[in-house]
Amino acid sequence: MDVSVLGTGYVGLVTGAGLAEKGHNVTCYDIIKEKIEDIERGVSPIYERGLDVIIKRNIGDKLNTSMDLKSTINDSSITFICVGTPSNRDGSINLKYMNNACREIGEVLKNKKQYHLVVVKSTVVPGTTEQKIIPRLKQSTEKKVYRDWGIVMNPEFLREGVAVEDFLNPDRIIIGANDRRSSDMLSRLYEDFNCPVLRVDIKTAEMIKYSSNAFLATKISYINEVGNICKKLGINVYDVAKGMALDHRISDSFLAAGLGFGGSCLPKDVKALIHRSGELNIKLDLLDSVIKVNEKQAYRMLELARKKTGPLKNKKIALLGAAFKPGTDDIRESPVHALIKKLHEEKAKVVVYDPQANGNMKKEYGKKISYALSADDALLDAELALIVTAWREFELLDFSLMKEPVVVDGRNIIKNKKNIIYEGLCW
Repeated sequence: MDVSVLGTGYVGLVTGAGLAEKGHNVTCYDIIKEKIEDIERGVSPIYERGLDVIIKRNIGDKLNTSMDLKSTINDSSITFICVGTPSNRDGSINLKYMNNACREIGEVLKNKKQYHLVVVKSTVVPGTTEQKIIPRLKQSTEKKVYRDWGIVMNPEFLREGVAVEDFLNPDRIIIGANDRRSSDMLSRLYEDFNCPVLRVDIKTAEMIKYSSNAFLATKISYINEVGNICKKLGINVYDVAKGMALDHRISDSFLAAGLGFGGSCLPKDVKALIHRSGELNIKLDLLDSVIKVNEKQAYRMLELARKKTGPLKNKKIALLGAAFKPGTDDIRESPVHALIKKLHEEKAKVVVYDPQANGNMKKEYGKKISYALSADDALLDAELALIVTAWREFELLDFSLMKEPVVVDGRNIIKNKKNIIYEGLCW
């Protein structure tokens, strides 16, 4: 099928390249010239394992790029909206990019004679597609929804670091549609995917996405609470988690105690669900606690550090890792930000090293912090090392380079604990 994808960010590019890999004719549209040029060269503008491979394999054939929205939509029968829906200060989602996309798509569809399917891939709170997206598209197209054009909510469930694998071999596909024609059309696009396909209405599809992410965030905060108890009792929380995971009802997914969750999905989605519930006069006490538990883990890390080193003022502190998880360069909502903010307040000297995220950190902080070219460079003459991200290269580090070999491990990654003053966050 002929598909257009609006937005070449994390979700859009993986979706576009993944559909091309499955044999569909895909055109990825973006307004940022540098991104388009990277993709045309077979280079992914984001770090994601395996993404370069499928881009190079399909670019110029099944996968193409464009900065001309009119031709992009007219040459396709399905358009995926993959624009960002960032958080506002109050936790609600910002629909600025979505509104712009709807207006621009509608203006093209106004003059298109053939039926066209619009697929919302971006994450929006329950009710958004029906109450805001469809009305905006109707206004711009001046055409009748379900007769001249269709719409589907098709949430993504990609994990950064393994997103390509998740897209090509998903656990499930959710198709949220309020009419049979839209649902059938998107089902045909996915007919070569070997997984359960659940057809529901639009609001239900939106809620499935939020409920899934809120549950995963809850598991992480729960095991961190258990870990904090275990720390006081001298129990290894990872052994506890292993025992729990042997129960098939629980599983070991998202049961790694440590610094907590971050990234573009879990924090944003939990806060958005809390805000949406507040609009409905429903208080989500459990999810409120999930956020609070997650935020305090970074401060607990610094409490443990002070017990080992004393005041942090004027000390060189190496932050090893900045990405919210290994396998990605994404620093959005990473615990590193809370750590840096607090360390600056205490007038510590901060140096950061991340094998993939240093570039994004420089864009975020500029000259406010220092950046190391390697882990050894970061550790040289440092008086404290904080393990922020579970990169494999951090398992065996040369802590003898440090002025004082004090290490607080936020990810249970350090293998060699000899000749260092080691402290685990929850173990």
